[in-house]
Amino acid sequence: MIDRRQLILAFAALGLGPAAAHAAADAAEPGATLSFKPAKPFSFDALVEEARALAAKPYVPEVSVNPAVLDRIDFDAHWKIKYRPDQTLDVPGGQAPVRMFHLGRYFQLPVTISVVEGGQSREVVYDPGLFEMPSDSPARELPKDVGFAGFRVLEPGSERDWIAFLGGAYFRTSGESNQFGMSARAVAIDVALPRPEEFPRFTAFYLEHSASGTLVVNALMNGPRIAGAIRMDIARNGPIVMDVTNRFFVREDIERLGIAALTSMFWFSETDKIRRFDWRPEVHDSDGLSIWSGSGERIWRPLNNPDAVMTSTFSGADPKGYGLLQRDRNFDHYQDDGVFYDRRASVWVQPKNAWGPGGVQLVEIPTDDEIHDNIAAYWVSTNPTKKGDALAYDYVMTWANEAPRDVALGRVVATRLGRGGIPGQPRPKGTTKLAIDFDDGAIAALSREAKDVKAIATASRGEISKLDCYSLKVGTAWRATFDITAEGTDPVELRVYIAQGDKTLTETCAYQFLPMKPGQAT
Repeated sequence: MIDRRQLILAFAALGLGPAAAHAAADAAEPGATLSFKPAKPFSFDALVEEARALAAKPYVPEVSVNPAVLDRIDFDAHWKIKYRPDQTLDVPGGQAPVRMFHLGRYFQLPVTISVVEGGQSREVVYDPGLFEMPSDSPARELPKDVGFAGFRVLEPGSERDWIAFLGGAYFRTSGESNQFGMSARAVAIDVALPRPEEFPRFTAFYLEHSASGTLVVNALMNGPRIAGAIRMDIARNGPIVMDVTNRFFVREDIERLGIAALTSMFWFSETDKIRRFDWRPEVHDSDGLSIWSGSGERIWRPLNNPDAVMTSTFSGADPKGYGLLQRDRNFDHYQDDGVFYDRRASVWVQPKNAWGPGGVQLVEIPTDDEIHDNIAAYWVSTNPTKKGDALAYDYVMTWANEAPRDVALGRVVATRLGRGGIPGQPRPKGTTKLAIDFDDGAIAALSREAKDVKAIATASRGEISKLDCYSLKVGTAWRATFDITAEGTDPVELRVYIAQGDKTLTETCAYQFLPMKPGQAT
């Protein structure tokens, strides 16, 4: 499980609000100005070859320059170190004001940051005088050439940032509603396996603008078992759209290589009231995984906060798209006026080339608080990842309020659990009722008197009973309800959709039902 504080401390304190941007800092090195190393030729093709050559050599573990000092730059100390506004870096060819992050406890390995213009790159020279820092900051004890931890891009004429790269191979944007939430990373290695997860990291960035004026981030990535070159052509016009080109080179065999990995948080929602631990009705960055399979099926998988790590794989060749979405955008459903979960972006991945056989994998990790990123989703190939492999995965990643969907199909808008049976009669033990609401598309267009409308429900084990389907008395939604009875505590894979005759009217709700453990409330 990933501690969100380690990943977002700089985002939360270094630019997500006007007050934070001008927090007090009482000292700066005199006379420090932005400077660059001599220009060198640059192209993405050359970066690809650099990654290829890097993977052909044994991995050399990186060591923190001064861990004892960096460990003292904790959350409180880190947010007090501010990049000086008057030294903001302007990427040539467009509007992309860039400010750098300082090293600290959670980001101890430096990156290089270069600007590209006319096929030439110039590396920014680190100087402690580029940062405002308190006179007693531990950062003042570091060598004068320790380097930067990462960078963020500001809105032109504003102190707010909209995209940032900090730590590992992670990046995140503020999305369409200007609220940071979930994050993405170039690859995920050995997630939820009985060994420590491996975290390759971006080691060098090359920033430029395309001919059309979009920001382009080129990055070199390296890790114990993989190296790579990544190009992100990023457009921002409401939704943030990233056209991503990946070239990966495998240094050693990898059991589980996750491509286009998304990382999010799900604590609880309206789905399962028994699992609520907080005064707010819901707390999550994402409420479901959406998949558009290669066969054309649309699947919605509501997220869980399980009692043990759960890994689910949705197999099928050449997916048309997938993403972790925040569908519920009603403030009243969250009542959080601090971090505004109703504004968190949905992130959709749309492959540009054929990815072959494999599956979208979802990993759900138990959490007891909102500070942990406990959800991961990515693509895993059926083909084994072997030493010497050269892999190419291209896709478009969109950070928006709504993900692309089939407007003709109804979609799941709520999933709720409760006691099974009939009110006023003895409730059967071990039986749970599910109510799944579908709205929009063809299902919303039906009249309340429509004939031959039925819910189709299947379970991987146990027994489904009392299956019903009807139009709600308020609004346009239709509801499918049923009881599920299953012995034991093993998960039950449920699939539910609504049809009229032979016509499918909705996407498929693929819910993983987790039966109650003995002693839990029923």
